[in-house]
Amino acid sequence: MTKESSDASIWQRLADLVYETGMLRKTPRTGWAFLGTNQENVAEHSYRTTVLGFLLAKMAGVDTAKVVELCLFHDLHEARTGDFNYLYHRYNTTRAREALQDALAGTGLADELLCFFDEFSEKKSYEAKLANDADQLDLIANLNGELKKGNEFAREWLDSALPRLETREGRQLAQALLERDPNIWWYGQVPKAWWVHHQ
Repeated sequence: MTKESSDASIWQRLADLVYETGMLRKTPRTGWAFLGTNQENVAEHSYRTTVLGFLLAKMAGVDTAKVVELCLFHDLHEARTGDFNYLYHRYNTTRAREALQDALAGTGLADELLCFFDEFSEKKSYEAKLANDADQLDLIANLNGELKKGNEFAREWLDSALPRLETREGRQLAQALLERDPNIWWYGQVPKAWWVHHQ
């Protein structure tokens, strides 16, 4: 195979990966059906998880790029496997790493991104623990929003999610999230009369 044809093949596989990543916009997070309120797709979840990972890494004083990379790709395999919520995991298994390996074949990225997947899954490094906490904190923020809207069942989910946090920074941010009204960032920044009189 010539270098030109090899390069062309990699670019084609990268194009495939771009389209596959787009599938995450159409892949629902399945657990919300059990809560009865809220819905989101995997791409939405992955974006805020990545932002959370950046924040946690900054607060912990560790390599932000590494935590961001772990978060960014942590659910990429779900374009092929779908999202497995906690109930599904009781009865089914998913070959997540194999799905990711197939997605990355021929892209030139397999070694690096599979290492990210393994590090995230094994949670041995502090960066991986922060990335996993970021994953849980996205859920916790969503649950707090649902609780504030009146879904009391979200409290039971919070009782399960909070003990999963493994880092000091993750626990501190969770406490801040739960103490803060999810709407204060936009609704609480002006006097309430403004909402009545502004046209």
